[in-house]
Amino acid sequence: MVDKIKNLQEANSSKILLYIAWTIALVATLGSLFFSEVMELPPCVLCWYQRIAMYPLVFILAIGIVLKDKNVFIYSIPLCLAGLGIAVYHNLLYYGIIPESITPCQKGISCTSRQIEWLGFITIPLLSLVAFISIAFSLLFHRFKKN
Repeated sequence: MVDKIKNLQEANSSKILLYIAWTIALVATLGSLFFSEVMELPPCVLCWYQRIAMYPLVFILAIGIVLKDKNVFIYSIPLCLAGLGIAVYHNLLYYGIIPESITPCQKGISCTSRQIEWLGFITIPLLSLVAFISIAFSLLFHRFKKN
């Protein structure tokens, strides 16, 4: 009986991690749409690539939760890691660690444009990086908790 309760608690805490990942993906998606559509801040090329990785995560994670799909990690982690890689590159570029001359942002808005700086350090690229890191850790903990 105690083992059943313990297994149920572990299953519920694992499911909560998927809900956390989905919530972060949803907030990041709505936030990016708010920045571009309401605040009229044009996204740079790297922001578009990060959106391409983030937006499907909302649907993939939601479907995985609803269908209780054990393979949701396999479907979602590639997009998450791709977005994370782009977000790391974008932040390195944004903070001047990588020179701007090697960026894909030749047309349109520059990938280093300072559009928002809350509290002097919270920027759009940083928000994206934190979102992808949080989703990746939630997915990894979910995966390892199930095993």
